[in-house]
Amino acid sequence: MRKIREVIVVEGRYDKNALRQVVDATVIPLGGFAVFNDREKLAFLRRLGQERGLILLTDSDGAGFVIRNYLKGALPKEMVKQAYIPDIAGKERRKRHPGKEGKLGVEGMKPQVLLEALERAGATFLDEVPGKAAPEGPPITKADLFSMGLTGGSGSAARRQALLRYLELPEHLTTGGMLEALNLLYDRESLCRLLDEAGI
Repeated sequence: MRKIREVIVVEGRYDKNALRQVVDATVIPLGGFAVFNDREKLAFLRRLGQERGLILLTDSDGAGFVIRNYLKGALPKEMVKQAYIPDIAGKERRKRHPGKEGKLGVEGMKPQVLLEALERAGATFLDEVPGKAAPEGPPITKADLFSMGLTGGSGSAARRQALLRYLELPEHLTTGGMLEALNLLYDRESLCRLLDEAGI
């Protein structure tokens, strides 16, 4: 089991249980929307963030993004890494019916998918020498997204959705969130190559 330095923040206790079977890390459940009125928990998360850093891992449905966006505004950006699970249709075993959007949440993800999401977010694995280095070329900017036809033009929303599907990132990701995720994975050149290869 791989050990992670950062504290992983999830929506609920079932998500925590799923992660604890995959990584050796401190996992804090938010209790869903209850975090909106929990100043003590926010203060606790800020403190943990200062000491160890945080990784935010919510479901890929609309509710998960409401929570993610709230925490993005409530916590200092430099202490939070964003981890995203892909959009996968289905329902968790313990539930009688699928969620409103019919997507699996964190608790329904396979261990390998959770590990990959944490790796892509830039989690610090304490049990090994740092693996894949961050992209070396110039970072991707909003202007690059525009020139690649991913923002601001006709058909750019469809191209963005196609790219998110291709990279197995959630469809609700904002343009800023997508930019952040892309910069963890690619530099400008490698993103251009990927768009060509994928025919996007």
